[in-house]
Parts: sequence; structure tokens; C-alpha cells
Amino acid sequence: MEAILEVTRHLAAPFELTALLAEVTAAARRVLRSERASVWLLDVVSEELVLEVASDIRHVRIPVGRGLVGAAARAGRVVNTPDCYADERFDRSVDVQSGFHTRCSLALPLIDHQGTMVGVMQVLNKRGGVYDADDEALAEALAAQCAMALQRARMTAALIEGEKLRQELELARLVQHSTLPRHWPDVPGYDMHGTFMPAAQTGGDTYDLALLPQGLLVVLGDATGHGIAPALSVLQMHAMLRTALRLGATLEAAFTQVNDQLAEVLPDSHFVTAFIGLLDVCSHRLRFLSGGQGPILHFKADQGRCERYRATSFPMGAMPITRLRPAVEVDLAPGDWLAVLSDGIFEYEDRDGQALGTPAVEQLLAQAGGDTAAGLSARVLGLLREFARGAPQEDDITMVLVKRLATVTAL
Repeated sequence: MEAILEVTRHLAAPFELTALLAEVTAAARRVLRSERASVWLLDVVSEELVLEVASDIRHVRIPVGRGLVGAAARAGRVVNTPDCYADERFDRSVDVQSGFHTRCSLALPLIDHQGTMVGVMQVLNKRGGVYDADDEALAEALAAQCAMALQRARMTAALIEGEKLRQELELARLVQHSTLPRHWPDVPGYDMHGTFMPAAQTGGDTYDLALLPQGLLVVLGDATGHGIAPALSVLQMHAMLRTALRLGATLEAAFTQVNDQLAEVLPDSHFVTAFIGLLDVCSHRLRFLSGGQGPILHFKADQGRCERYRATSFPMGAMPITRLRPAVEVDLAPGDWLAVLSDGIFEYEDRDGQALGTPAVEQLLAQAGGDTAAGLSARVLGLLREFARGAPQEDDITMVLVKRLATVTAL
């Protein structure tokens, strides 16, 4: 009992797995008066036992069921072998590799408090004889303590890795948000607003509102998937697009160049749906190209209805462009709205699995005559919350709203 309590005290201290396993083998040799001790950890995926700690050989892998340790793992109970070379289950290959001669063996499955096997402990060659029933009872008590300590060490390592991942995701989130506009361009006669609500810490969406020599740039991009990889894809698209336009490229040239570069670098089955528009704030004419992004909504105030526009081409990065369709041209009259929304809004599902759809957003636009762009954005988000009835957000929510004011406020 004193020996077991001493082992328990030692096993409570180290958390790092290698140090813990060294403590386990040292305790096993000491308590069970053995020449050698080793710990084999279970690889659940491959269903193999991996020799992690031994004095003269490392990282041997054997299938569960092979050898004496494999037999202990398969049966889930102690395997006491007084004469190893007389037992047909004994695997001599480890002795061949290490040069050690195994005389007798005691193999014990390491089972945690939830009944899950995490590995096998093996002690070899008891000094002065073979292992008896008292040794088995002592070894089982030791194995129970070792299994719990191993599980604790693994949980601690998982928590540390989880915290590292959380910090990396937080950094990625900060980088992604730093690329979004901090302020909307001050354009007389126009009101605008952008919203980005990722479903996770990082999202696969982006947007832009920027005043360039070619006009007011309006962008909404949505990469396939969620998390860091899609976030990198839309950031790459965003950066290439800004670079091309700042170098003086036309809408068509920028769209084609960015698409073709994405087609070269993105993995198969990865792409970005993107709306890219340039608004001439003097003539009030919008020209846009849309790679898989739609519907694009243009609310016509004088008619009290929405015009829907479909994508002009396939998603960006899916394949090189050989022939580009002409850009769509839209004239914004006083009181008109341009609404570019990601599918995370149109396809938001309620608790019954029903999607919000486009008509509900069009109805809000029809009622938004006196709203600001920020006000309409808040109303769309309120509509989603009311519609969802507690259903969780499964996709990124992004929208860009541009309104041509009915009258220009004097500055």
C-alpha cells in the first residue's frame, strides 16, 4: 500500500506525456521488482499498440491482438506469462531488435475511469522468480493509477492544443476583420452600409466599399466552406482585386485576372462566389460582374418593386475564363436600393428547416423608403432572428447596401 501511494503521489505531478510515461515505467520496475517495464499506447485509428517508453527501443507498432501485450489489449485483462518462449503468443521480434532476453512477463491493460482502454503496461523478468497472484493484484492497482494519469495528461495536452488553436483563430479573425472597411466612403447623394457576421470565429465571406478612380467599388465575396481556409481564399481574392483596380485595370480586366489566378492556386472543388461592381457616382450607373453570386437585388423606388439579377458567370476560381459576358449595367434613380446579400441570409433556415428566401428581403426593401442603410441592415438581421425562432446560424451572414438618396443633403 505504501508503494502504491508513493506512485500515486509521483503520478499526480507531471503533466507532459513523455515525463509521465517515464514515471510510469520507473514506478512499475520499482513496485514489481522487474528488470524492464514498458508502456504501449493505443492508436485508436489504426488499432495498433505503439511502444512509447522502453529503455532500449522506441516506437514499435503492433496490431491489437499480436504478442502478449496485444493479447492483454484484446482480452482487456491481465496476461501473466511465466515462460514467454514457451507461449505461442509471444512475439520474439522485439527481443531481436533490442537484444534483451525476455524470461517472464506481466501485461496489464490500462483502462481509464470511463472503461476505455488507453494502452498496455508490461513488466518483464521479475527478480528472484515469476509473477504471482500478489504481483497481479499490485500491478492492477498500479495500472489503474497509471491509466487515469495517462488520460489526464492527454486531456491536458488536448486543452493546450485547443487553446493554441483558439489563439490562432482569434488572430485570423483579427486579420480578416482588418481588411474590411472601417468607414464608408463619403459620397454625396448616397448612403451605404456593410455587415459581416461569420458563423464561426473566421468566415468565408468578405465585402468592400471603397471610392476608387474608376468609381465606387462594391464587393461581396463568399468562399466555399467555413473556417480559416475559406477566409484565406476570400482574403486572397480581395487583395488581388484591390491591387488590380488600383493599378488602373478595368472591371472586366480585374475580374478576369483575379478569376484566372484563383483557378491556378485554389484546390479542386474550392471557389469563391463574388459580386464586383463599379458605380459611377456622377452618372449613377452601376456596372457589375458576378461570379456565381446572386440574386442581386435592385429596388426601383418609382415602380415600388425589385429587379433581380443573376450571376454573369461561374464562381471565381472554378476554371479560367475563355469568354467573358458583358457587364450588367443598372441605373440607380433617386430612392433606389442596391442590395447584395450572401446566401447565408436567403438560405437561413428556421427550426422547421424552411429557408427565408428572397421575397421576404424584397418586402423589407419595399418598406425601407425612409430607412438609412444601417437601419435597413438592422431590420434584415431582426427579420432573421424572428424567422429563425432560435435556430442556430449555420452560414456566414454578409450584406452590402447602397441607397441613392432622394435628395442630396447640402454639406
